Parts: sequence; C-alpha cells; structure tokens
Amino acid sequence: MMRLLISIILKVSFLFGLLIGNLMNKKLIYFITLTKRQLITGFYKSSFKFFGSGSLLGINSTFINLNYITFGNNSSIGSNTTLSCYAEKKSNIKPEMIIGNGVSIGSDSHITCANRIIIGNNVLTGKRLLITDNAHGSSNKSTLNIPPLKREIISKGPVIIEDNVWIGEKVSIMPNLKIGKGAIIAANSVVTKNIPAYSVAAGVPAKIIKQQ
Repeated sequence: MMRLLISIILKVSFLFGLLIGNLMNKKLIYFITLTKRQLITGFYKSSFKFFGSGSLLGINSTFINLNYITFGNNSSIGSNTTLSCYAEKKSNIKPEMIIGNGVSIGSDSHITCANRIIIGNNVLTGKRLLITDNAHGSSNKSTLNIPPLKREIISKGPVIIEDNVWIGEKVSIMPNLKIGKGAIIAANSVVTKNIPAYSVAAGVPAKIIKQQ
C-alpha cells in the first residue's frame, strides 16, 4: 500500500512539473530571473563605492563592506557569489576591489579582499572561482595556536587580472600575483605565481603550457 501511494505521489509530481513547464516557457522564466536580479541590484547599488550602468548582481549572493568595491559598466556576477572586503587592523590598509567593464563572474564564486584586487575589462570566468589576497594569520607556531576565526586577517600582496582574461571553472587565484592580458587559466587550476600575457596556464600549481 505504501509503495503504491509513493508511486502515485511521484507520478502526480511529475505531471504537475510537466504542466508548469508547459505553461511557463523559457522566456517567462528568464523574465522572472531577470526581475529578481534587478531588484537585488537596485537594493545594493548605493552601498558600492561605485556601481556602473547596465550591471547586474546575482541571486542569493553575499556582500560584505561594499563601500570598498568599484563595479564597472555592463558587468555581472552569478548567483550564490560572495564579494567581501576586510580591513587589516595592524597595517591600517584599506581594501580596494575593482571590477572592470564587461566582466562576467560565474555563480558560486568567492572574491575576498583585504589589500587590493583588480579585475580588468571583459574578464570571463567559470563557476566556483576563488580569488583571494588574504589569509587568517601567518603559518608560524604562535599564530597556529590561535583559533582560525580569531587570527588577524593578513595579505601577502594584491591580485591583478588584466583585460580579456578567460578563467575556467573551479580555479583558485592566490595572493600577490598578476595575470596578464588575454591569458587563459584552465579549469581546476591553482594560480600561485604571475601568468604572462597571452599565455595558457593549467595545473596545481598552474604552469605555462602555451604562450603566444
């Protein structure tokens, strides 16, 4: 009896989903999603240091200290993305995150800044990107005895990504480096050193596999 009931519920659920799918065509779904993004963008826009025209924020995203972030024109971040800035207490360095024009950041990404992160114009990324210029404390023994959440946030240096860079899915970009213009970073790579312009890098850590 229980199996029959479960089977009926599953079939009814499928038919209900099929009905909704037929009634709500792709254009309507796109319109609803776009409307949500416009609402979120309008809500947060004035909190940014600067927010360009034609840009959109992602649904279910998290934003921390937007007053340190400059967001260019016609740029977009995907859903479930985190943009966060933290000031270093000892150095008194104020964070600066600059996202250029025509940038597209994939969903489920995390960009965290305590020093300086610059993303140039027309940069395109896949999903689950990590860009960080900071860490919770150093790796010396005295610091390691402190709970991670209580360690001071420190930065080893800024991250600069120049124009027209393509970054694949699940890439991690570590502090104190520069990715040159037109470079390609393969999926799942961990970037720990400078990447020259017009080159292709891949691996953990990322190494140059092709250069123009």
